[in-house]
This record gives sequence, C-alpha cells and structure tokens, in this order.
Amino acid sequence: MRVLVTGGAGFIGSRVVGELAAAGHEPVVLDSAAQHGPGTLRGDVRDPATVARALAGVDAVCHQAAMVGLGTGFRDASAYVSSNDLGTAVLLEEMAAAGVPDLVLAGSMVVYGEGRYLCADHGAVRPGPRAVPDLDGGRFEPPCTECGADLTPGLVGEDAPADPRNVYATTKLAQEHLAACWARATGGRAVSLRYHNVYGPGMPRDTPYAGVASFFRSALERGEAPRVFEDGGQRRDFVEVSDVAAANVAAVEALAAGRLPSGALRAYNTGSGEPHTVGEMAAALAAAYGGPEPVVTGEYRLGDVRHITADSRRLREELGWRPQTGFAAGMRRFALAPLAAPLADTGQVRTKG
Repeated sequence: MRVLVTGGAGFIGSRVVGELAAAGHEPVVLDSAAQHGPGTLRGDVRDPATVARALAGVDAVCHQAAMVGLGTGFRDASAYVSSNDLGTAVLLEEMAAAGVPDLVLAGSMVVYGEGRYLCADHGAVRPGPRAVPDLDGGRFEPPCTECGADLTPGLVGEDAPADPRNVYATTKLAQEHLAACWARATGGRAVSLRYHNVYGPGMPRDTPYAGVASFFRSALERGEAPRVFEDGGQRRDFVEVSDVAAANVAAVEALAAGRLPSGALRAYNTGSGEPHTVGEMAAALAAAYGGPEPVVTGEYRLGDVRHITADSRRLREELGWRPQTGFAAGMRRFALAPLAAPLADTGQVRTKG
C-alpha cells in the first residue's frame, strides 16, 4: 500500500515510515521540516494544495503531524488549534476529495484527563481538576469527590469519558471528533491510537513541547540532575517509540483488510501495559546513564494530571499488537541513545511526527 505519513520526518513519524517500509508498504512523507526528495514533500498540512499533491495515489494516511505537549500557558491556544484542528480538517477535506478511505490518527491519552480511580467506600469516582492551594501545599493526590478519602489509581479504558484538562488535550479530542465526522460523511474508516508517554532514540532535546523523558535525558547529557516535579509519584505508561510505530502498521493493515467498520472511528490505547512512576523513570535513566541522581522538586504544572495509565487490551485483542520493549531495557537503551535537535530550532511548527 501507498501510505501518506504527515509529520513523517519527526520523532514518531520517522519511525512509522521505517516500519511501513519494512512491512513492504510504500510510505510518502509530508512534513514542514522535511527535505524534498523521492517520496518526500516539504509542506504544511494546513495548505490544501500541498496536501492534495501529497495524497496523489495514496491508499491510507497516518496523521502524525501536530503541535504537542502541555505548552507554556494559554497564550499558545490559537497555535495549537491551528496546527492540530485546522490541519486535521484540511487533511480530511482533501482525503474526502481524493477518495482516500483509511486514516490512522496519532491520538493521545490526554483526552481522558485524570485516569481511573477507586474509593474504598464509593467505588469508581472521577476527580475534578486539582486545586492550586492543594498543589502549593504538596497535596498532589486527588481526593474522593464524595468523602475526601484517598483514592487508588487504576487502568483507564477507551470507553472512559473524555475530560481534557489543557489546550493540547482539547485539540486532540477535537481531532478525533473531526475524524469521526469524516468517517460518517464519507464511509471512511478511522483509528485513533491514543499514545501514552512515548520515549526513545531520536527524541528532541530540551523544549517545553517535548515529553518528560526528553527533559530528564537532556539534563543527564548536560551533567545535571533530572528535576522531578511533584513528589515523583505520578503514574504513567511509558511506551517505546518502535512499539508505537508497529501499532501504526498494525492499524493500517487492519483497515486495509476490512477488519474495522466503515463510517466510524475506533480508539485504541497504545501503551506498554507497565505503569511506572515519573520518579522511577528518572531513577532508571540516571542509573543507566551513570548519574547524577534525580532531584525531587515539589514543583508542578497546572493542567498536568496526577495519574493516567492505559488498559491496552483492545489493541492487543483486536489488532494483534504486542509491545516488544520492556521498561528496564527501553530505559537502558534510551539513556545512551542520541537525542535530536530541539524542535523549536527548526523554525517549523512543532510536530510529534
């Protein structure tokens, strides 16, 4: 199959391109930072003419291009909406015009907000946004909304209600809604792979828009201690980039085989299935790199959530995907792997692709 990968020159997108080629497909790259060449088009996904050229002869699209991360405040809101939602709308319009039937969207676990919690007395509860006075006082765990008791975090499934807590999360949910509308209107088939915390070789270093793994790894490279926010107890699902790329190939092939319904979007959590705390991740990286040891700062970012970890059984059971890289081995490899230049240095829209 001929598969367009938007953001295909970036961190995740370049690995998707490699996995598609290894599986016998013909990847085509559209990226604002790419160099022109065979199978590669430099351009912005928000430009209809550029997207139309990129879609020529294409059977499916892996849409990785996006402005990513929590950002630096609400002043980035219009940039996020333009890059993520306008860009997705333009892409879908041109896919409809070209008759391209299949879409794999780089979704995100951020659409859930906080993860799944259980109260000993009240069962499953959904805590609201954490209060600034609590965070300032070092009270990072969200309490039960009924009784104020401590909660036990668990795995969140794809059918959990969406509750985005920041601008980036809101735009990722809007991308899914746009893709679902496109599928219904055109009879197309769409998958959203809700990535959890992706890490691995080739991550961009030191930028407000990179993941926490990049911050820690960049600090170690400078000879500095990784700075761990809150108390380090935030639970996340760290998934290696090669496994995420393999999930994209599995989704493309499932769509092409007609294994998913037309006229709808199907969401899949894409995580390792091994929850770990942010503090554990910092410690593992520091140990593999040879120090310095992490420092827990007590700082926080308003808009961050406390715990969010994936139940990825649907992806395993329906698409046959299995992560191949465990946490310990992945962190050892990432600790010594080269990082890419900061995305902001390219002068282009930041993309996860």
